[in-house]
Amino acid sequence: MSFDKEWSAARATATANVSMRLNQVPADPGGGGGGDLELNQDHIGAVGSDAYKLHTRLQTDGKHAATATSETAGALTKEGFASGAALLKAHGVWESQVKTLVAACANISNGLNYSLASHAKDEQQLHADFTASAIDKYLK
Repeated sequence: MSFDKEWSAARATATANVSMRLNQVPADPGGGGGGDLELNQDHIGAVGSDAYKLHTRLQTDGKHAATATSETAGALTKEGFASGAALLKAHGVWESQVKTLVAACANISNGLNYSLASHAKDEQQLHADFTASAIDKYLK
């Protein structure tokens, strides 16, 4: 099968599988809640942990071909091939994109860690304030 035929088949398959899905809360005929924001610390912790793991892996795995790529680009350029400069440019773009991904993963991980810690601190403060208030006496 030629590349053009294979590419056309892949595009047709991808187009056939496209569908639209709206993210929304299912309609509740009773008019009750169900759409409230819920903070699930286990899920947030898992996402933060995965972001940190990805951050760590990207820092090393994203650079594993750097030396070989630079040496190859240099050798190609030395032999007069224009592809050496192109390879070096592609490598620069790759490094820039890896740095962007590493920074994004760090932001996600740090942001979620901050959110969890901040939420726990707010909960403790609300509990302390409520326990010390006069309303608590009436609720007992």
